[in-house]
Amino acid sequence: MVRAFHASRPLLAVKPVLLADIGEGIVECEIIQWFVEPGARVEEFSPLCEVQSDKASVEITSRFAGVVKKLHYDAGEMAKVGKPFVDIDIEGDASEDPGAVVPSETPSKEAESKVTQAPVRPSAEEAAAAQVAVLTEHESETAPKVKGKHATLATPAVRHLSKELKVDISEIDGTGRDGRVLKEDIYKFVERRNAASTQTPSPELTHATQPTGALAPEVSTTGPQQETRVPLTRTQEMMFKTMTRSLSIPHFLYADEVDFTSLVELRGRLNKVLAKSGLSDGQVHKLSFLPFIIKAVSMSLYKFPILNARVDVEGTSTGNGNGKPALVHRSQHNIGVAMDTPSGLLVPVIKNVGSLNILGIAAELTRLQGLANAGKLSPQDMAGGTITVSNIGSIGGTYLSPVVVEREVAILGVGRMRTVPAFSTVPGEEDRVVRRQVCNFSWSADHRVVDGATMARAAEVVRAIVEEPDVMVMHLR
Repeated sequence: MVRAFHASRPLLAVKPVLLADIGEGIVECEIIQWFVEPGARVEEFSPLCEVQSDKASVEITSRFAGVVKKLHYDAGEMAKVGKPFVDIDIEGDASEDPGAVVPSETPSKEAESKVTQAPVRPSAEEAAAAQVAVLTEHESETAPKVKGKHATLATPAVRHLSKELKVDISEIDGTGRDGRVLKEDIYKFVERRNAASTQTPSPELTHATQPTGALAPEVSTTGPQQETRVPLTRTQEMMFKTMTRSLSIPHFLYADEVDFTSLVELRGRLNKVLAKSGLSDGQVHKLSFLPFIIKAVSMSLYKFPILNARVDVEGTSTGNGNGKPALVHRSQHNIGVAMDTPSGLLVPVIKNVGSLNILGIAAELTRLQGLANAGKLSPQDMAGGTITVSNIGSIGGTYLSPVVVEREVAILGVGRMRTVPAFSTVPGEEDRVVRRQVCNFSWSADHRVVDGATMARAAEVVRAIVEEPDVMVMHLR
């Protein structure tokens, strides 16, 4: 009886941990890296792995304390939401596998000392010496660093760069905190690799590969056309799926020209006030045009709430059970802002814009942009959008035709501001030519529920507010 009891107990104690839903509409995630291995001891809330969803990278922690028994996926594989991704023996003991080590972002000093004092086989010494000769220029007389578990600690942007340059990130000694690999580490690695592979590398070639990191392929002027298959990055896969679904929505485009002259003057005055009085909110020291545009869009949504709604195709959200399409109106203005990041196009969301002033919007923009550039946006930062603003003019381009985001019915694309001559609007001076700052606003809307007249009226409200930005002062909250 005792044997039977002890034989069945470990089976009952093994808990399969399910991958929880980490965002709206997300059904699978890519396993970026594991922080544990089979046989490792974990505590409750200990980090298990990092996953990359359609929206952001997320660190998954353990719900139980115990011993890891099985990893259902390898790094780079797609894990299904709601399915087991790791098994943990909640009654296990770390002594079952004394050689197991729990890798983490902050390993203890004791563990580090054990690694550095471990004996090294002769073959490993030869391999390490060869690697040092190729990859390093001035190596200290300390023991070689252990690569693999901690070298892969990097942001999604850095991992994306390593894939573009065809670099194995586990072969790089990270100089960041806790051995984290930085972009500079990858550029230095590529530079040393190129120097080692060339007997007499020219300074121009070495300099050209450092800032961009792009390895120029050999150019062939003869022979047949060659094609190279390159898999999509995770961000490109996300854009592929999202845009495929979005383009099933019947679109129509409405464009308008907006006079930014008054807004340019107001922005200049406010930036002078910020510089002199130190009234900046958080990290905001200088206002751009985008917070004013976002606020104007929010103000227009009070008059045209249909642009803040979403289409419920099956009618399930209405609770009527008849399966007919319906509009679901939303009380808060959660405005998504398309951002160009090292990982690609991301659309974080500024929540409840109607309750924010210009400085509050600018502060949230700064926070989200910083997280996006570092690859640290959370699913909460990316979820819940009700309408989107895309400021392509900050890069270039006067006109555009933006694509409506799924679960939204409208999007605004902002083009590049430019200086043009125009006739004066002052009475009695209509024949005088004056200098004007103009910008094109391009709207796309879901033609299933939004008609052209509604879109034109809403766009006119936004244009009027931007052209007379002092109106925003009367609507401060």
